[in-house]
Parts: sequence; structure tokens; C-alpha cells
Amino acid sequence: QVQLVESGGGLVQAGGSLRLFCAASGRTFSSYVMGWFRRAPGKEREFVAAITWNGANSYYADSVKGRFTISRDNAKNTVYLQMNSLKPEDTAVYYCAASRQYTPTDATRYDYWGQGTQVTVSS
Repeated sequence: QVQLVESGGGLVQAGGSLRLFCAASGRTFSSYVMGWFRRAPGKEREFVAAITWNGANSYYADSVKGRFTISRDNAKNTVYLQMNSLKPEDTAVYYCAASRQYTPTDATRYDYWGQGTQVTVSS
């Protein structure tokens, strides 16, 4: 069992930056691929980024590539999402999720989800 808690969301102006945190419970954090997803008002949940078990590889949605960076610290049971050059269309609730498989964009493959953290980007 893994419990995930996101933090770091908030209100920021367009062009600004935020860093999201996802803290995981349990001793098996390094056994999980970690992903970030988001859901904007009135829209479907969408994939944002994912990182492999040891952090060696990552994968991004085209909409955030070059602006967002996912990283993890297995010693701290934490995954991060650094978000730069934020745009109003990045406004959403951001969720972290854990999966034992590397199918980064498939939300159905993720076993555990956090409650989400709100990110609002003003124009």
C-alpha cells in the first residue's frame, strides 16, 4: 500500500514557476514508476509527466515538454514536478500517481493516486 500526498500548488502569474511535491509513504517507493496527471475544469484528466523507478528516464506530454521537469529522490520518498513558464492553460488540479509498470501515459495502469493540488495560472 502506498499513500501519496501532493503539495506546492498555488496561484501564480503567467510566465512564473511552481514546484510540486508528492510525498509517498511506505518502504517500496523505489519500486514504483511515478507520474503526474492533471485535470482542468470541464476537461478529461490528462498525462503530464512520468519518471522511471531509478529516475534514469522520464517522459513528458508535448504540451509541457521543455517547461516542466519531473524528478525523484528515493531516499526521501518524494517526486517533484518543476513547472516553469507557466501558462493559463496549465491551470488544473495536479495529481501524482504510482505504478509498478512503465506505461507512462495510461492512467489505468497507475495503482495509487494522491488527492491532488490546485495550480492556478493567471493571465
